[in-house]
Amino acid sequence: MGDTSALRGWPENSAVLIRRVSEQADDVLHAEGDLSVRRPWASVSKLVTSWGVARAASRSEVDLDEPDGDGVTMAHLLAHASGWGLEESSPRSPVGTRRVYSNVGVDRAVARLTSDPTQWCAHEVFVPLGLTSCALDGRPAAGVVGSLEDMGELMTAWCRGDDLRSHIHRRFRSPFLPSLAGVVPGFGRFDPCPWGLGPEVRGAKNHWMGSRTSPESYGHFGQSGTLALVDPERDVVIVAAAGEEFGPWAVERWPSWTDEIVERFAS
Repeated sequence: MGDTSALRGWPENSAVLIRRVSEQADDVLHAEGDLSVRRPWASVSKLVTSWGVARAASRSEVDLDEPDGDGVTMAHLLAHASGWGLEESSPRSPVGTRRVYSNVGVDRAVARLTSDPTQWCAHEVFVPLGLTSCALDGRPAAGVVGSLEDMGELMTAWCRGDDLRSHIHRRFRSPFLPSLAGVVPGFGRFDPCPWGLGPEVRGAKNHWMGSRTSPESYGHFGQSGTLALVDPERDVVIVAAAGEEFGPWAVERWPSWTDEIVERFAS
């Protein structure tokens, strides 16, 4: 790809979009690969469902801290602190004691708001943000399919807090129960393992978000080889999609790659 490529070390057919986003500007710093092709977002889908819940919370239609009969709140579910394991059949932990990554927790969060998550995602996220390539084709925790261009639009909204009350925007991207330890799939155990209400927060972790992004940086990655990251200190949005699924290549490459991108485009 040459020295100007931002995808060195990535598989073929990968793509990346880097934007600087603020109230004053929205500039593309770098775009490479096919941004229009529709790809599975896998767990980056959690940033779609979380955005929809944040919009509902901004309209005071959901109480993030109201517990169910088991003491589980919407905040617990979105921040992987509900005690639910990865799936329904996984072992459960006491509520609020560990950060246990949970697909079923996110699915249950959406189920509290709607019986039709496909239409709900369209109504709450895709249509308001103009994400014309996107659709939910599966479970809320991992079923979004869409273009990298639209993923960039979603993360631009996350960066600016479009259509959210400021305190809701701040809460969703800030650590919930910040002292909890937990495991980031593919990257190991961290103590603490900060997580917001949907987005993972970097904190002091040195992993797929690198070590040079600000501690307040947040985002998500997916098993399909997708990643989405906001560094609010630098007003930078990074989204990327690989030509193959997440695996050892990503565990090895992403930490240094993120640092390289920040140094090259966001310094």
